[in-house]
Amino acid sequence: MKTLRLGIIGGGLMGREMASAIGRWCALTDAPVRLELTAICDLNEQVREWFRRIPSVQLFTADSKELCASKIVDVVYVAVPHHLHESLYLQVLQSGKDLFAEKPFGIDLAAARKIRDTARELGRFVRCSSEFPFLPGVQKAVRYLRSGQLGHILEIRSGFHHASDLDPTKPINWKRQNQFCGEIGVMGDLGMHTAHVPLRLGWRPKRVYAQLQKIYTERPDGKGGMAACDTWDNALVHCDVEIAGREVPMRLETKRLAPGEMNTWYLEVFGTEGGVRYSTKETKTLWHFRRGKEQIWERYDVGMSESAFPVVTGGIFEAGFADCFQQMLASFAAEHAGQLGDRFGCATPDEAVGSHEIFAAALRSYTEKRAIDL
Repeated sequence: MKTLRLGIIGGGLMGREMASAIGRWCALTDAPVRLELTAICDLNEQVREWFRRIPSVQLFTADSKELCASKIVDVVYVAVPHHLHESLYLQVLQSGKDLFAEKPFGIDLAAARKIRDTARELGRFVRCSSEFPFLPGVQKAVRYLRSGQLGHILEIRSGFHHASDLDPTKPINWKRQNQFCGEIGVMGDLGMHTAHVPLRLGWRPKRVYAQLQKIYTERPDGKGGMAACDTWDNALVHCDVEIAGREVPMRLETKRLAPGEMNTWYLEVFGTEGGVRYSTKETKTLWHFRRGKEQIWERYDVGMSESAFPVVTGGIFEAGFADCFQQMLASFAAEHAGQLGDRFGCATPDEAVGSHEIFAAALRSYTEKRAIDL
């Protein structure tokens, strides 16, 4: 089995999640590639120290250039604030390393296109993080959507809801400031998750109309004062998509202020003959609709047996975030080695740029109060 050596730039929440997924690699029963974490880069020494519990890590550094130049690293995963994406992604690519990029693919559309074009010019393998399509229920839903059993598609809804910002006393952080998060706000933070499956199925918007909300315009700064909070909190992006010669409405929802939610990703597609509904609120439940003399919604319990990459976990057990993250990583490693086959793949640079094109059109739509053609 080939070994792919990975380095991490940014050892925070997602960097540790990456380390955990690699540490559980033995759970995958037929992964064609073995992943090994060999290097960590973070400006904070305490963060770097956390990774000393992982025996395979040989390089601990605060210098991203040192990690990118290391001969013990084949591919680099970067998980840092959005305003640093472009410079670090380009640094990784220009050092001769392949890239697993966190979303969004740069802070704006111009950055996303530059990253994609540079990767293409240099011949580097690049994919963008989007975990939720790798849940077993979503995998089953995608197979159903590809089967053609829905008849004429009537409507598509894809969304990601948080309630993390409902509390107005929550101190500000970098995700609530345009200079760090980008003008696209919540769409940059959560939008790739909502766009990945539609774009993979070929549902590319031809027109966009957006409704955007800034609910709290300031938050405590953690020092006894208040700081400006200028990112978009909630976004409804209404799209026209052409499918089989017919125009179909598609709605992409990203919300940080969604009452009653914690971290909910969902997908709903309705057609004249069938339909599908899935939400992480009920992780192992997938709903199928079929039309006969009566209209019937059927509920399926979906376990780990539906995973794209088989695991040692019993097939009847439900999946969680750590599982879909590892499945995404297994997909990245397999595709990197040219052994993905017909399994679902990570978001491509073109798909990442496609999501940015939607977000940029959404900003323009809101400003001009009209639908924007893509």
